[in-house]
Amino acid sequence: MTKAVRFHKTGGPEVLQLDDVQVGDPGQGQARIRHTAIGVNFIDTYQRSGLYPMQLPATAGNEGAGVVEQVGSGVTALKVGDRVAYTGQVGSYCTERLVQADRVVKVPEGISDEQAASMMLKGMTVQYLIHSTYPVKKGDTVLWHAAAGGVGLIACQWLKALGVTVIGTVGSPEKAKLAKAHGAEHVIDYSKENFVERVKEITGGRKVPVVYDSVGKSTWEGTLDCLRPLGMWVSFGNASGAVPPLNTGILAQKGSLYLTRPTLVTYTASREDLEARSKSLFDIVKSGKVKIEITARYKLADAAQCHRDLEGRKTTGSVILLP
Repeated sequence: MTKAVRFHKTGGPEVLQLDDVQVGDPGQGQARIRHTAIGVNFIDTYQRSGLYPMQLPATAGNEGAGVVEQVGSGVTALKVGDRVAYTGQVGSYCTERLVQADRVVKVPEGISDEQAASMMLKGMTVQYLIHSTYPVKKGDTVLWHAAAGGVGLIACQWLKALGVTVIGTVGSPEKAKLAKAHGAEHVIDYSKENFVERVKEITGGRKVPVVYDSVGKSTWEGTLDCLRPLGMWVSFGNASGAVPPLNTGILAQKGSLYLTRPTLVTYTASREDLEARSKSLFDIVKSGKVKIEITARYKLADAAQCHRDLEGRKTTGSVILLP
């Protein structure tokens, strides 16, 4: 019997429960995989809380890595025994599951299962944000909120490798040290400092062309004041809560600013994009320029505590569940 962490109603971490579930044979275009590691992300908490509605009961989780146990008809790119990883298929908090085979990628030599499970969503998010949403170039200075989070630590390293100066915001001295150690040139502890004023000081009043913001409610107003005219606010998360309804006229008042709310789903919608972005991520990790550091491992049965720690800002870097 397969074990799965599900929620039968929305709410806090306490709604997560370990259930026995049946997993059948893979159908057309599907594969059955046995998880070896499961990634944990803030989007998991949005789904569990009801911020992102789901059909209930639902199995939590959005990324994982494992081994192909069985393939369905029409699947030719995968075979039994392949090491694979994926993101964007809800329901990863389980020991085994069915996945759409065309949304899975093979894990290359040099990348561990734990690394793959913990970086598919976070790493490919960084990939599309810095290469496509706002394509950075050498010499740019950017502002990255939550620089010590799982996405932030990957971004700090990758941006530094590209010759980009990162100004990162964090919420504690410990997180400031972590962001600095991973490539952020300047780190602002917003629990002690006004990040808008510090950005202006660091840039000599020029401000920045782009702000990558996964925090949302508590940062969005200040974010606009950090952008130079024609700058771009990339809002890709709501760690502090959703951004309230916005009068778009404020974008004109602040300097004809751009606002985008991108998702990884859109940027990997085609198989071609999925393969290209995952290859870009695997290559930068294998080069050693970006290190995927797993800072916490929880048993699958302890998913509720994992969510408490995640929402309580007690975690940094990448967090995984082990079946």
